Amino acid sequence: MPNPAPLPRLAYFPVAFFSIVMGLAGLSIAWHKAAQVLAIGLPIAAILLGIATLAFLVLASLYLTKLIRYREAVLKELAHPIQLNFFPTIAMSLLLLGIATLEHWPGLALGLWVIGATSQLLLTLYVLNVWIHHERFEVHHVNPAWFIPVVGNVLVPIAGARLGFIETSWFFLSIGLLFWVLLFAIVLQRFIFHPSLPDRLMPTFFILIAPPAVGFIAYLQLSGGLDALARILYYAGLFLTLLLTVQAGRFLRLEFFLSWWAYSFPLAAMTTATFIMYQLTQNLAFAILGWGLLSLVSLVVVYLLYRTACAVREGQICVPAH
Repeated sequence: MPNPAPLPRLAYFPVAFFSIVMGLAGLSIAWHKAAQVLAIGLPIAAILLGIATLAFLVLASLYLTKLIRYREAVLKELAHPIQLNFFPTIAMSLLLLGIATLEHWPGLALGLWVIGATSQLLLTLYVLNVWIHHERFEVHHVNPAWFIPVVGNVLVPIAGARLGFIETSWFFLSIGLLFWVLLFAIVLQRFIFHPSLPDRLMPTFFILIAPPAVGFIAYLQLSGGLDALARILYYAGLFLTLLLTVQAGRFLRLEFFLSWWAYSFPLAAMTTATFIMYQLTQNLAFAILGWGLLSLVSLVVVYLLYRTACAVREGQICVPAH
């Protein structure tokens, strides 16, 4: 029997593409905080926000077209033990765009927040339901990408508190922090007692930074001050950043995959958290560290854009098993 004709590349368009929007929007927020704290007049944050918005519109159009033309391919992603966890990146992209637009366009930010938070809750319920009632997951499927649905909940209070949704923000923060602690133990057990992650998933190690870094920013919006829990969250994120930095050689040897974008958003979140620490403590060490992280994540995002463009041009993305 002849092999079936291969599907067009659009059928393999991965939902993980939305991690690009997260990286760009996260970097925009980091530059905005740097400009606010250090009185920088450069319009870099606005330019990045424009690029992130354009990227979201293009990616959303392509993924919607995939849903209409290749519904089975989308359902296959939803049932996949790893790809499933990237669906909340759509809601998280909306939440991040809402945070980035909050200061200048509060009406737009409110709309993005409502859609993003509602989508995030529905996707969290769906993913947890799949985790609980699965019949095919094995321990080697566990990886840091499983944190993605959790981090999305922690993002909600950042704009939600400023928009006046205090109790709703506490609701989402509680979900995020609870499952961050639970999942961290599960993921650490997988790292220590089971075979290493495949190369394509190695960049997802950086996702470990995101829950405490974003949690620190979100918690401050609700608590109003730098207390003990805020410091624990910040320093947990800082330690994980240091832990991964000393392993840079391992990551630099990896072949390029779309999963490299996992480097961007967590580093951007840690950068923003560090500038906030400087704002609250006026300790110069945080300003220096913030500049170092901002320089690093800016170079990383530029390089990722270049490598992604090369991979698209050479037909290495939107193919089976990429």
